[in-house]
Amino acid sequence: MAPRTRAQLAQKLAAKDVPEPVATDVLDRFEEVGLVDDGAFAEAYVHSRIRSRGRRALAQELRRKGVEDQTARDALEAVDDDSEERAARELLRRPLAATRGLERAARQRRLAGVLARRGYPSGLVMRLVREAIGEDEAGADLD
Repeated sequence: MAPRTRAQLAQKLAAKDVPEPVATDVLDRFEEVGLVDDGAFAEAYVHSRIRSRGRRALAQELRRKGVEDQTARDALEAVDDDSEERAARELLRRPLAATRGLERAARQRRLAGVLARRGYPSGLVMRLVREAIGEDEAGADLD
């Protein structure tokens, strides 16, 4: 079974009609013995998904999983601007090649959409898209 947050386990227990006081006692005990640790969950989740998601998307995903905002912020501190930018650049490689032959504006829209849907900040998205298209077009001119 994959790791779960306290909130996710509480939902599962409620779905099984476990009385709330009993569920609370069980979850408290799980936390005491280290079976449930939202901080560790958030850190592992961010570490495993940073290559495919921006910080904003990761924060939203953690919130949906019931991780408290401060715990999510603490986990996201491990993601610096450089690593987020590297991941975004890597994500652009395949769709960049797939958009060759399209008008520049169409390429920009499609590539920006790829990064925006994955939660990257708009300033970073537009800068990387312009750079990637410029480099791609410069490389095509050399061929």
